[in-house]
Amino acid sequence: MQKELHTGIDLAVALVKQDTLPALLNTATSQLENAFGLAKCWALELDLSGRTLHCTKLDDAGEFDCNDFSHPFAHILQIGQPRELTRAASYRLDHAGFQNLLELSGRPRNFWLEPLTGVDGRTLGMLVLCGDHPDWQGIVTQPLYSGLKHLLVHQWISHLQTRDQVWQRRLLKHSLDHLYDAETLRQRCAQLANTLVGNSEAMTNLRAQVVRAAGSQLSVLIQGETGCGKDVVALGIHDMSDRANGPMVVVNCAAIPDTLLESELFGHTKGAFSGADQAKEGLLAQANGGTLFLDEIGDMPLALQSKLLRVLESRQFRPLGAREEQHSDFRLVAATHQPLQKGIEDRRFRRDLFYRLSQFPLRILPLRERSEDLEALSRHFIRLYTEREGSGPLGISSHALSALADYNFPGNVRELRNIIELACLQTPAGDDIQPEVLRLDDLFAESANSTTAFVEAKAIPGVPPADDIRDLKAAAQAFEAAIIRERLRKYGGNRAQAAESLGLPKRTLAHKCLKYQVTDA
Repeated sequence: MQKELHTGIDLAVALVKQDTLPALLNTATSQLENAFGLAKCWALELDLSGRTLHCTKLDDAGEFDCNDFSHPFAHILQIGQPRELTRAASYRLDHAGFQNLLELSGRPRNFWLEPLTGVDGRTLGMLVLCGDHPDWQGIVTQPLYSGLKHLLVHQWISHLQTRDQVWQRRLLKHSLDHLYDAETLRQRCAQLANTLVGNSEAMTNLRAQVVRAAGSQLSVLIQGETGCGKDVVALGIHDMSDRANGPMVVVNCAAIPDTLLESELFGHTKGAFSGADQAKEGLLAQANGGTLFLDEIGDMPLALQSKLLRVLESRQFRPLGAREEQHSDFRLVAATHQPLQKGIEDRRFRRDLFYRLSQFPLRILPLRERSEDLEALSRHFIRLYTEREGSGPLGISSHALSALADYNFPGNVRELRNIIELACLQTPAGDDIQPEVLRLDDLFAESANSTTAFVEAKAIPGVPPADDIRDLKAAAQAFEAAIIRERLRKYGGNRAQAAESLGLPKRTLAHKCLKYQVTDA
């Protein structure tokens, strides 16, 4: 009796020391084997659903469906009472998992199957005792067996409660983190709504995507038609990112001639080429710690694309004429109105660069596909005009909004802004904009007599009257700049359409805009 008590204390201490449920079950089964001379002992755990018993020692092969009565464990759980099973009876059971357990047990002559239940009636699992000639009643009625079984159940419940508490804490933390993330996303989207204006589903989704893009270091490719606000999206990504305090360097790849673009990006040393009388820091270096925005990336020369790809992969570059490479830690945002897939097919754009740029692709829908944003955008532009000029219209009438809704807006948001600002100029302060002041059709129509219009100073602002011209070259340049400016206004800043209407390549038009300081607006 003294030896059994001493053994019981040792076994109890060993059970209490186990800090995980699998360790507890392994220790308990080993103790039962040694204490009662069993061939094998298994502990099967009932999962939270109550539908599956599984044995951690057997991995996937040790799972038993509680509704599958082709094995005896389902019967034991149903009746809730222990039961003896003979080897002869077990041979008649055609259940692969059960037969595998028998094989691993050494095919003993007898089995004792006993469900384990907590004080609250909750079924925890089952013990499977295996032996050749055991006296099961003599074993299960011993105080040592009863004590070990009682302690096993107590510790089992304790581990389940701890596991449930850990799971609940994790679930609570996940829920709180999700709420925090959702609230942060909501606040940042609300902040973006001051610049990325619109209540449509497309704009709501775009703002959320901008916030998510800003939270990563992935390269972003913004695609959308001319005038839809790609630069505003790029600025939003920069301002919402952890690089907001760093520089945002903007490069218009279409406005810089091919011969100068590489020098502008990479910089150069003194004497690197003819005219380089001093060293110049490139835009890549200037973007260190901030954001590099490559606008109209589709117009970048093919030769420069391969060099840019290497920079994006290593963040290393070499200024023209330099011997050593420099490093720049920048985040890349690119934008284009061109269908880059067609550029890839036409071999004008590198496929590998496209995939490198579009790690986080964003697409802005044209204004004609989100007409529900017209009112919010119009009021936004009216407010900007009033703040800038000190006075302006109070708002815009429903009839004027209806007229805007019927217009196609080839120049997108930029064109809408031009239309609203012109309407503001023609609307008395404090009144609402009316449809008659909206110049929607042929906004800047040419005069029937184009020759007379070009000669008269009033027809083209910036060109002096013929009698006042003293410098023919300067007058010709002023005339050319005025024509380009008026044509850009006509097409809402769409350079592609303006260039096509003038019979010019887009790159030539971009160069002239840079030369004459003509803006798209």
